[in-house]
Amino acid sequence: MTKNLVGARNGIFAVLGTVLALSLSAPAHAAPAESTTAPESEITVEVVAANGSGCAPGTARVVPYPDNTGFRIRYHDFVASAGRGVDVTDSRRNCQLGVLVNVPAGWTIAVAAADYRGRARIPTGATGRQRTSYYWQGSSETSRTDATFTGPYNGFWGTSDIAPVLVYTPCGQQRVLNVNTELRVDAGTASSIASMSMTTTEGDVDTLFNLKWERC
Repeated sequence: MTKNLVGARNGIFAVLGTVLALSLSAPAHAAPAESTTAPESEITVEVVAANGSGCAPGTARVVPYPDNTGFRIRYHDFVASAGRGVDVTDSRRNCQLGVLVNVPAGWTIAVAAADYRGRARIPTGATGRQRTSYYWQGSSETSRTDATFTGPYNGFWGTSDIAPVLVYTPCGQQRVLNVNTELRVDAGTASSIASMSMTTTEGDVDTLFNLKWERC
């Protein structure tokens, strides 16, 4: 798990690029010899299920990359907060999404990497945590990210998850990618309100999934 400040993103992503290149060489099963970056035909991505206090119906959507190499999730009401005057139930927010990627015939996909971005306002004495896991429907392989932020912290945050093993969907079958995310804050000894957010309206905030395509 890597916790990074946005100001250091370029240097960190350079390192992650090297790690990603190594991880892509070890798929969960033997990949076909013929490989292309992504299919040329347009793909569609849609939210087919949304549950949790952080993503009420209609408040989360997915947008595919124009080159079909991945997609982004945008949340519109995903905030956890704690402190004086804040209801204790607001200290934890979670979202369980089911995302269906339309895989063209003759192709299979795996998640190669995921980036999670948000904003935090955590005063001295408080802490915040982001937890995310994802897995393909019917698969026992789960990738997890768990990051803790300690106050004082005020600004954007970003965490990254490089898949240690590529898990491909079965050829000829459509599978849902289940994405479970939790934001939790603890006011601790802080005298002001603490919060963590993954709400898109607060700026460059979203979740990015990068895909690896292979021909069947």
